Amino acid sequence: MGPEFDRCVIVDDDDDILLAARLLLRPLFREVLTARTPEEALPDIEERAPDVVLLDANFARGATDASEGLEWLDRLTAIDPEMVVVMITAHAGVHVAVAAMKRGATDFVPKPWSNDRLLATVRTAAALRRSRSAAGAPQPAPASKSPLLGHSPAMARVHSLIDRAAPTDANVLVLGQNGTGKEVVARELHARSLRATKVLQTVDLGAIATELIDSELFGHVKGAFTDAKADRIGRIQAADGGTLFLDEIGNLPLHLQPKLLTALEQRQVTPVGANKPVKVNIRVIAATNMPRERLMDERLFRQDLLYRLNTVEIALPPLAERPEDVIELTEHFLAHYAARYERPCPVLSDAARVALIAHDWPGNVRALRHAVERATILAARPVLEPEDFGLEAGMHRAVAHHPSSPPPDLNLDRVERRLVEEALRKHGYNITLAAGELGLSRAALYRRMEKHGL
Repeated sequence: MGPEFDRCVIVDDDDDILLAARLLLRPLFREVLTARTPEEALPDIEERAPDVVLLDANFARGATDASEGLEWLDRLTAIDPEMVVVMITAHAGVHVAVAAMKRGATDFVPKPWSNDRLLATVRTAAALRRSRSAAGAPQPAPASKSPLLGHSPAMARVHSLIDRAAPTDANVLVLGQNGTGKEVVARELHARSLRATKVLQTVDLGAIATELIDSELFGHVKGAFTDAKADRIGRIQAADGGTLFLDEIGNLPLHLQPKLLTALEQRQVTPVGANKPVKVNIRVIAATNMPRERLMDERLFRQDLLYRLNTVEIALPPLAERPEDVIELTEHFLAHYAARYERPCPVLSDAARVALIAHDWPGNVRALRHAVERATILAARPVLEPEDFGLEAGMHRAVAHHPSSPPPDLNLDRVERRLVEEALRKHGYNITLAAGELGLSRAALYRRMEKHGL
């Protein structure tokens, strides 16, 4: 299997560090770029949109206060607010980690690092970048206009709930299938809250190895376990003063659910291996694709934690339940990708409009967006027809084979996509259960979903 992600940029003034990191991360990325200074790396960062930037905290000889790295962190996140930056430094301290993560860093890695920890950190960071890119409307969205498109009655209810919940400090639980835009809702809630000027800390619990979730959420102290070579701040503490977005909360192991509940009730966390709790002031937004009936199963999810999380509950409708919004979304994405790829913006034929509305879009807005991007790139004419979106081929997949019908579709990619779709539907888009049915890990299933635009 090839690399999971496209591109990583490593910025460090130590050639040995650059070489070691490049060799270690090369299996994860199709391209690993290195630079000795931020100025040297800037053209690649601006022009080539890396999945992850690893940024050294100190560059001046003898510097230990991380001021230069933090200044460059501000510059990079100003260029692209969605940029994923992991800070690295030989002079690790909790105060530096807190400062970096509050100013937009996704994570923090001290030198010398554990190879396994660095790989896990970078893989999680790259998965976060991917989920941001696919979560909803193109970035950046004007502050005065919601990135949640659609004027159907179903979306009107969503907008109304956001209007009422956003200015409060109430915890919010966002429910919805994959691709419906749960992270977009979380960002909208944060952007319109009293915490908008503070950090929005995102944790994708579906992309973190189960054994690492405790340390990722709560942090750890040096010596807490074999690879704990330095104190590490947890994501909950890093969100202090701002908003914590717990994506795929349904993947939180049962044994950690009481610990999260205690942290939310007492507004404090105790890092792994520590004896003294740390006070935190956070608002929690959680999201899951787990159906409501499974969330209500005490064997899968603690009900007292559920009650703590869903002070306000927002259920995002699947795209099939709001066909009125399909053309608005399609034309929005057409304009976006035509501008991105510097092409004339194509228009939709009447047949294409009918086909787009009639399709059930099992991958929801994410699948529609991928279909529009592909059509924009490959279109050979200014007017798009149903086949430009791959809709005609899909009409024949469910036809049973008999002597008078066409032979069965034996294309491996299309067969794989169909099996992934069937497993996801069967298990209500629960990633863990669908992955088990397919004999895959959660990470492998996520990769196949990304590959097929699901």
